[in-house]
Amino acid sequence: MYTHVVMFTLADPEDIPGTVRILAAMEGRIPQIRYLEIGVDDSPSPRSAHVLLMTRFDSREAMQVYQEHPHHRRVVEHLQEVEALAVKVDYADPVVAVAPEVPSD
Repeated sequence: MYTHVVMFTLADPEDIPGTVRILAAMEGRIPQIRYLEIGVDDSPSPRSAHVLLMTRFDSREAMQVYQEHPHHRRVVEHLQEVEALAVKVDYADPVVAVAPEVPSD
């Protein structure tokens, strides 16, 4: 599995709903996406981004195909119009993955 995470800070927070709709519209249109998650920050601070996108793919090569997909290109065009800053992390396997143990009753 290959993971692509992007955090977007928008120039105008009023653009958050439209940005979420455009990101969500990738579901079902880009076959390389195996998992799509979108989050909106609900605890604003000076360090906050507005929107998070997490996508997962079968491989890095599948992510590269996604990046060239015509629908993804339209998403990028929108983001270039509304974002002030974007930061991304791509990785093949987690360095550390920890799931907390749930106490049994």
